Amino acid sequence: MRILHTSDWHIGRTFHGNSTMDALTEVLGALTEQVRRNDVDVVIVAGDVFDSATPSAAAYTLLGDALVSLHETGARVIVTSGNHDSAARLGFQARLLRDGIHVLTDPLAVGVPVTVSDTDGPVHFFGIPYLEPAIVRQHWPEGDSSGRQLRTQAQTMAHAMELVRGGMAAHAGRAVAIAHCFAAGVDATAGLEREVRQGGLDVVPLSVFDGPDYVALGHIHGRQQLSERVRYAGAPLHYSFGEQHKPRGSWLVELDAEGLATVEWLELPVPRRFVTLTGTLAEILSAESVAEHADDWVCAIYTDAVPQAEPMRRLREAYPHCAMVQHQPETVAGSEDTSYVQRLRAAVTDADRIEAFLEHVRAGQGATAAEQALIRSVLDDRVRAEALV
Repeated sequence: MRILHTSDWHIGRTFHGNSTMDALTEVLGALTEQVRRNDVDVVIVAGDVFDSATPSAAAYTLLGDALVSLHETGARVIVTSGNHDSAARLGFQARLLRDGIHVLTDPLAVGVPVTVSDTDGPVHFFGIPYLEPAIVRQHWPEGDSSGRQLRTQAQTMAHAMELVRGGMAAHAGRAVAIAHCFAAGVDATAGLEREVRQGGLDVVPLSVFDGPDYVALGHIHGRQQLSERVRYAGAPLHYSFGEQHKPRGSWLVELDAEGLATVEWLELPVPRRFVTLTGTLAEILSAESVAEHADDWVCAIYTDAVPQAEPMRRLREAYPHCAMVQHQPETVAGSEDTSYVQRLRAAVTDADRIEAFLEHVRAGQGATAAEQALIRSVLDDRVRAEALV
């Protein structure tokens, strides 16, 4: 059986005020052609199909067209909800509920599989929607199998996977689990959703996913292989400049009679390249640079010692798709051997950036132990709040 693993379409997301609908339509068309060309039996969309809990009519139209096109290749389609989706809205549209298209949004049904058979027998697909503990613990007031209350996403996902393994025991055959979460082992540079990279995240241990032959994860916007059988496909489009060097595509998974056989990465086209240009404004606006990048999405970081007049207007005259401009002078008054800008560029997490700022304004004195604890607490609260957006 051949399975295509994709996720995080984020239909309806804008990019610096620009619609991504046309670009996503193009990319999903290419994905559909890959499904047809590779004789895919099942397409998995692992959450965050929409970018909003209240998608526009155009977003519904794009999703409907994409799923119907995938279905017309002869593949079955299995979709789960993510933290950006409204589970009720995602499962509402009758057009998507035709035979062969399965939209799985009910936490209470995680142990009930969608079964697709091939010449080697049945394959059971267990869809786990995004599980926010504060919202879904009402479904399991008794807690997990040991009576522990479900207070974290890790605990809630562990309980859901217990139900999946129970479903596997009741349904002989191969199994695939689909989930939407942050799993342990994710590379911090892989393009975490909304570019969240600070610590304290509610991370699900990799061991939680023991059991199925393959685990298709969503929530991370960059391709990730956590183990041979646990993977993120990432988003099909670049949704930020932080993702610009990450490949876009999906995993082609093949199961044989014994379980997981092969996994292959299928590249998707990038409708418009992303590029970050760094230098003086004059260097960025040079004829050579403009000739090479005039059609790209551009983030311009100009390093002139003083701010320049109307930089965005000047940049957009040369680069119609310039989306961001930042002034980062090479040297900062009062800097020592390592400039403030260099320390910011070297920073990986938000906590690192705050520490660099404090050292800069305090003449080298960073955060105290009490301040570090407060900073971690504030950043952790922000991550949890963004996960509910």
